[in-house]
Amino acid sequence: MLDRGDVWQKGDYAIKALAEFDIEARVLSKELYGSGREADLSPVDLALGWGAMSDSEGLSALTISQRNRFYFYRWEDQPPRPPAEIASHSANMHMIPANAQIEKILKEVRPGQIVRLRGKLVAVSAMDGWRWQSSLTREDTGAGACELVRVESVDVR
Repeated sequence: MLDRGDVWQKGDYAIKALAEFDIEARVLSKELYGSGREADLSPVDLALGWGAMSDSEGLSALTISQRNRFYFYRWEDQPPRPPAEIASHSANMHMIPANAQIEKILKEVRPGQIVRLRGKLVAVSAMDGWRWQSSLTREDTGAGACELVRVESVDVR
């Protein structure tokens, strides 16, 4: 958490830093968005997995998808890992690229690749009262549990 986070302006939106963010994870899925208020800020969502959720063997037993800014997983018969571990070691993350080059890289990322992302977890607000805020814990699931990340650097392996 940041005691005093920076604020950036992007069009009609104020973006306030809430916490430092640094992750190395496997891309489980990617979804591009081109319309809507959220797409003005975040044209790419990445479903990411780390730890147990970056293991190819376990991932092969899951069906992973994204739609409408949510990430979904399911399995046949038995889960490859305890469901709580799946939930705490993966997340759908809304990417707000800090510049055009980072946006280009994020749009070219493919499932299966390992990415290192650095930036800030943020809250976004507009003059009309609209708000969009990052989760700040990995203990949550469902609506509002996604991370909203201002991506300041990205490395793809």
